[in-house]
Amino acid sequence: MKDWIAGARPRTLPAAVVPVIVGTAAAAGMNGGTDALKGLIVWRFVAALLVALALQVGVNYANDYSDGIRGTDDDRVGPMRLTGSGAKRPGAVKRAAFAAFGFAAVVGLALALATSWWLIVVGAAAIAAGWFYTGGPRPYGYAGLGEAFVFVFFGVVATAGSAFVQIERITPLTLLISIPVGMFATALLVVNNLRDIPGDTEVGKNTLAVRLGDKRTRILYVFLMVAPFVAVPFICGLADRPLGAASLFVILLARIPVQKVLEGARGAALIPVLGWTGRVQLAFGVVLTAGLFIGG
Repeated sequence: MKDWIAGARPRTLPAAVVPVIVGTAAAAGMNGGTDALKGLIVWRFVAALLVALALQVGVNYANDYSDGIRGTDDDRVGPMRLTGSGAKRPGAVKRAAFAAFGFAAVVGLALALATSWWLIVVGAAAIAAGWFYTGGPRPYGYAGLGEAFVFVFFGVVATAGSAFVQIERITPLTLLISIPVGMFATALLVVNNLRDIPGDTEVGKNTLAVRLGDKRTRILYVFLMVAPFVAVPFICGLADRPLGAASLFVILLARIPVQKVLEGARGAALIPVLGWTGRVQLAFGVVLTAGLFIGG
C-alpha cells in the first residue's frame, strides 16, 4: 500500500484540489443564495473534488506505466516509480490508472446528468489527454506539450468547470481566476521536468524543459510562481471580491522554492522544491478560496 500511495505522487495532489475549491468559491452567491453556503451545492462540490483527484492519480499512474515500459525511468532521479523500479508489474499499474480514470468517469457522469451533457465531452477529453501524455505511439508529453495540457485541464477546465457545476454557466470571474490556478499547476510540472532534464535528454524525452534548456526553464518556473500574485489582486478587484487579494501574502512562502531554483538547485536537490511548490499552491488556493467565498 505504501508503494501505491507513493506512486500516486501525493505532492502533486494540490494541483487537483486547488482548482476545485477556488472554482467553487468563485461561484458563491452567484445564484443569489442567502444561506450559510451562499447557494453552493455540497454534493456537487464533493463530486467535482473526487473527479479531479481521480484524474490526477490516474495521470500519475498512466505516466508511471508508460514511462516505465519505455525505459525512461530506469535511471530516474526523484520519487519512486512503480514500474521503473520493478516494485509493481506494468499490467497492475496500467489497471490502476484505468481504475482511477473509470472512477472519475462514473462520478463525472453524475455531475453531467445533473447539469449539462457537455461535461461528458470535457471529461472524455481530460481522460484521453491524461493517457496520451506519455502513452500511445506519439505521446505529446515527449514533444514538449505537457505544460499546455496541465494549464488547460488542471487550470482553466478544472476551475471553471467546478464553478459551472454549481451555477451552470461560465462567468468572467471563473475564467480569469483559472489563469493563476493553472500557472501554479504548471509550475509543478516545470520543476519536475527541470530536475529530469539530464535523464530525459538521454532517452529522447523532449519535454518543454529539455527544449528550453536549464536556464530558460528556471526563468519559466519563476514566472509561473510570481505571476499569480501579480494577477490575483486585479482579478479580485475587477470582480468585486477584494478579500481574495489576501492570497498575495502567500508570496512569502513562494520565496523558498523560487530562491532554490534561482540558486541553481539540481537533481535530488529539486525534490524538496516540488514539495514546496505544492505547499505554496495549496496555501494560495486556501486563502484565495476563503476570500472569494466571504466576498461572494
